[in-house]
Amino acid sequence: MITTGEACLPRRRLLQLAALSGLGLLTGCRGPQAVLYASRGDIASAWTASLPQGWTVKLVEDPTAVLAARSRAQLLQLSDGWAGTLERAALQPIGNPLLLQRLTPAAASVSRLFGSGGPALAFPWAVSPWVLVLRNRPDLLPRADEGWDLLLDASLRQRLVLPSSPRVTMALIGEDPTRLARLRRAALASDDRDGLNLLLTGKAEAVVVPRQRVVAVLRRDPRLQVMLPAGGAPLSWNLLLRPRQAREAPPLDWLAELLEPPLLPRALLAGWVPPLPRSTLAAAVAGLPQPLASLLVPPAAWTDRCFSLPPLAAAERRRLQQLWDASAPAPGQPGA
Repeated sequence: MITTGEACLPRRRLLQLAALSGLGLLTGCRGPQAVLYASRGDIASAWTASLPQGWTVKLVEDPTAVLAARSRAQLLQLSDGWAGTLERAALQPIGNPLLLQRLTPAAASVSRLFGSGGPALAFPWAVSPWVLVLRNRPDLLPRADEGWDLLLDASLRQRLVLPSSPRVTMALIGEDPTRLARLRRAALASDDRDGLNLLLTGKAEAVVVPRQRVVAVLRRDPRLQVMLPAGGAPLSWNLLLRPRQAREAPPLDWLAELLEPPLLPRALLAGWVPPLPRSTLAAAVAGLPQPLASLLVPPAAWTDRCFSLPPLAAAERRRLQQLWDASAPAPGQPGA
């Protein structure tokens, strides 16, 4: 009960508190927001900034944390490699056939997680070939015709950072045990997430990373050059996935925003390249400096030789793991 006297609240203050209380009640009725989980650096910030009302993005440390949060998520952002660790039953269809039809034919298989049929379980919103980034090594630039064999050049011994994924490394150099062991002995590290830091600090002179990670750095550091080794490269796909328990419908209009101006040019400048037809991408990069435009939309003869890495059957996965384990440097050797 409110009484009179020195301890009483003024009438105006009581009205303010009542109004604030009402706002709190209204806010509480909205319920929790729909959350998109992604690891830091693995989604276009310009895109997530335009998420519709009722949605928010939660950035976590790495893909394992994204997977751990899937019971709380309405959408997940994962690479195709990490998405391949999920059972298909853990996901539900996403997207819209008309939206997916705007993408390149290669994206259709990726949207089904490389299955031969069934609905789309992923929205492949960006794709990056793996590239070779060099620091102050103009002598190596004319040797792109050597392909990924260039990784075995003696001058890169203990100055080279390989991908974290053994499968990607084997896709680059092949499965010959002798060559693979030689490459692993020559590597300073296998850490594509931190590889650019090793390059920028001068500890490494070459690093293999998905193209997306180098575009922003390349624009401000003239010491770096990007090589597209002959023969093409493995592709890394960025996917949005809808967990089985998710109740909120994906924001289809928001998904489509990335595929057209004004968001598309901003995404490209940050290195995110949606799998759109070549003519659409070429028009979008027409105003950019030629070295950057050629990196974002490489020559068709090169991109036609790029390839995806579908999930492996259990027996094939064990075989490659045994090959990788056998190629490890002996204790005490460089790279061990």
